Amino acid sequence: MAKRGREDREFIEVGDPGVRLDRWLWAARFFKTRGLASDAIAGGKVSLNGDRPKRSRAVQIGDRVRVQLGPYEHLVTVQGLSARRGPAAEAALMYEEDEAGARRRAELSARLKAESALFSHQAGRPSKKERRELGKLRRRE
Repeated sequence: MAKRGREDREFIEVGDPGVRLDRWLWAARFFKTRGLASDAIAGGKVSLNGDRPKRSRAVQIGDRVRVQLGPYEHLVTVQGLSARRGPAAEAALMYEEDEAGARRRAELSARLKAESALFSHQAGRPSKKERRELGKLRRRE
């Protein structure tokens, strides 16, 4: 039985046919599992070169991928292909993020943090006294 190590994780060369989109998204660490990547593709959260692809579509170097993760949108250009999920440092080499997209995502993050500060979060369940007061209010109505 051959021992598998870091030497097994090689990047695919430019002339190769490519990697499945769901596998590339998983290897680039946009999703924790290929199943989640497939669900996102099927749900229209991922576009490849402006089109809505299937999960088996081959990704090539130079392709533009848009990934919608919650309220955030990632716009990336494919720089490398890998069929294996490696360390985060290797995954970061597989794509280059659009500067405008990163800037929009940072602005949205700051806006969401500022909005969440406006809302007061309660400390959990109401106390016995608070429950009695709520009961009195409900009986009056």
